[in-house]
Amino acid sequence: MKIAIEGYRFVLVAVGLAVLGFLLGWILIGFLGVALGVFLTWFFRDPERHTPEAAGLVVAPADGKVVSIVRIDNGPFPEGAKTRVSIFMSPFDVHINRMPVKGVVEEVHHRPGMFFAAYKDEAVEQNEQNAMLIGEAGGRKLGVVQVAGFLARRVVCKARKGDNLERGERFGLIMFGSRTDLYLPLDAEVAVKEGDKVKGGETVIGRLV
Repeated sequence: MKIAIEGYRFVLVAVGLAVLGFLLGWILIGFLGVALGVFLTWFFRDPERHTPEAAGLVVAPADGKVVSIVRIDNGPFPEGAKTRVSIFMSPFDVHINRMPVKGVVEEVHHRPGMFFAAYKDEAVEQNEQNAMLIGEAGGRKLGVVQVAGFLARRVVCKARKGDNLERGERFGLIMFGSRTDLYLPLDAEVAVKEGDKVKGGETVIGRLV
């Protein structure tokens, strides 16, 4: 099983705990380390995805559940009103973030903040987050915001201003339960509804018209 590179140190700590426990005869600690190592390996899993190739499609930037679809007039991007699709990632979802479209990363901004539960409304305004503005090949502007949650204390974004990335390409992750918001142009067709489960890099979220 392929896992994200950020997960290796966590897995190694768990393995070290297991080895130490068994060497010292602390059987319970040893088995706890084994269980923790298995869980962390599974948590940081990084599966391959089959990204659709048709023109104009926008895919999910993260795995999880669509918790809201709303119009936002004053969001984190200056390009005007957008439709925000919010995806909540539980600790049981894959936490890799992927590009929703093929395009150029025009801006990346990190903002420190609080750590409210990611599904709450105040998380959008007050939680630590990383906002990325994408210039799509057809000239449209989209945004992806990684929002830290109550357990998620680290947002990882490997994309940099000027990067030209493919649809479905990995650009980061958020650790231990969090939220990823996708900002679409208002005239984009939204292909999901609240309550839907989606897969990053694979599920079609919308279509650019």
